[in-house]
This record gives sequence, C-alpha cells and structure tokens, in this order.
Amino acid sequence: MLNAVLRDDQDHFPVVLSQASECLQLVFGVDVKEVDPREHSYVLVPTLGLTCDGMLGDGQSMPKNGLLVMLLGVILLEGECATEEKMWEALSVMGVYPGREHCIYGEPRELITNVWVREGYVEYLQVPNSDPPCYELLWGPRDHAETSKLQVLEHLLRVNTRNLSSFLSLSEEVLSDEKEWP
Repeated sequence: MLNAVLRDDQDHFPVVLSQASECLQLVFGVDVKEVDPREHSYVLVPTLGLTCDGMLGDGQSMPKNGLLVMLLGVILLEGECATEEKMWEALSVMGVYPGREHCIYGEPRELITNVWVREGYVEYLQVPNSDPPCYELLWGPRDHAETSKLQVLEHLLRVNTRNLSSFLSLSEEVLSDEKEWP
C-alpha cells in the first residue's frame, strides 16, 4: 500500500491506515490488527469476536458483521429488546431500509429476520396479542456466547464519541448486568 497508494506521501500512512481501519470496522465489521510491527503486516479480524461471516447465497457478498454489531447496539440501547420499528429507524441512518436492496448488506429484512435468526444471532418474536402483528428483536444465544454487552457498549462509544452523554447512564447498567451473565 505504501508503494502503490502513498508513493510520495508515505509519512501520511498512519492517518490513512487509521481512517481506513475505522471505515472497515463501521461498514464491514472487521478490525485491522497489526501482527508484525517490524514488517508492518496486518490481519483483518471480526469486530467483537463475532464469528458470523454474513455470507449469503453465492458466497460473493461482503462481510456483514458491521450491520450485526449495529443491530446488537440498537437492541442493547433499547433495553435489550428493540421493536422492529425502532430497529429500522436506527438502521436507516446507515441507509439500510426494509425491502430495499443494500449494496453491501443485500436485502436487510431477509438477512436479519431469516439468516441471523437461523444462525442464532437474533431472536425475532411476535409481540403477544398484537393486532396487527408487531415484532421485537433480542440478542440470540450466539451473541451471548461470542460477545458481551460491555464489548458492544465499548464499540458504540468508540464509533459514536459525539454523543457520549447518551451512553453514560447506560454504562452503569451494563456493568452491573455483566456480573449477572454466565
């Protein structure tokens, strides 16, 4: 990358790598980790240790962990149970809408309510006695096994430092809940 992209501006590499890493984390849900400081070699690892690769169909799609991490954050911020309406409202900020094909995530309703439910990342439940039917989303068993509320909260704080005050009250609750999880 230094020779091909930053040939004449190699002193800018740390800034470029930092910004590219942030974009990879937010959009694709992968972190850039340095494996050899002497050789400046890096590896991509899933954000928060989630093993979901989010691959659909032909295997040619992009990683979708970024969307999963944001969804887990929405559920956490909504008190561990988010209505479908709240979920779509939050994801619309990322340009993700139900029934509308997204260039990275594909058809998000299918991914969230079918693929991730089947894989155990999301529980998608009908609200009892709702007419017309309303649905809510909860963390699935794989989320509980692969990450924690605290890790998701830390991730949200990193990517959303502009609204730090909105997370402060939640942090105490998350810390106390962490002690109760197996």
